[in-house]
Amino acid sequence: MRLRIFPLALAMTLAPWSLLRAEDPALPAPRAIDYEWMSVARWTEMHAEDVAIAAQGGVAVLFVGDSITEGWEWNDGEHWKKHFAPLGAANFGIGGDTTQNVLWRLDHGAVGVLQPKVVVLLIGTNNLGRDNATAADTARGVEAVVKRLRTAFPAATVIVHGVFPCDASPQAEVRGRVAAVNERLRALDGRDGKVRFRDIGGGFLAADGSISPAVMPDGLHLSPEGYRRWAAELAPLVGGLLGRAGE
Repeated sequence: MRLRIFPLALAMTLAPWSLLRAEDPALPAPRAIDYEWMSVARWTEMHAEDVAIAAQGGVAVLFVGDSITEGWEWNDGEHWKKHFAPLGAANFGIGGDTTQNVLWRLDHGAVGVLQPKVVVLLIGTNNLGRDNATAADTARGVEAVVKRLRTAFPAATVIVHGVFPCDASPQAEVRGRVAAVNERLRALDGRDGKVRFRDIGGGFLAADGSISPAVMPDGLHLSPEGYRRWAAELAPLVGGLLGRAGE
């Protein structure tokens, strides 16, 4: 398990910093901005760690994404250890990543000699929240990542998650863009017989549509309870694709 740095400030993640929108979500781009919670040097180091794993191979389930994916291993990684580590899983989530960052990582060593049977993708929240991208541009970026994953791992089934809801208030503007992205991504389900789209965001919401701090303490990143809920949805699907009933 690699040492990771939790991106503490929700304001940093969700702030509408329009100046950061210069990058096209569908074109590869490395991290270029230092944040308090992660420098470019640390991002580069984390990518290098993933490249080393990719060069060795032997991964059956590959997780790709941003801090929410990275967070499976935070807080001792209880649900990661229980459900996914025994399956031969590797976690290529890096906090703060956008679709363009993931595309760049895949183009610069993160594929290696890997031949996973299942790839789990969750990406796009930083395009929407931090970069203030439109739903159409964000969806286009996610679609580009899926296309790249299908090219890199043609034998794998790619599980594409809808962007998870963020901001505690159901009236938050970003909620509408999240919903619009996910509606566009539904068209990916069943593509080539190798793509499964799953929108499980409702499982993190209270009855009134709000998000409890017990599930997302900062309105974005999952608590252990949040990961428990995600695992309850994801583990049976992954296990079934691997031919392991009851996982």
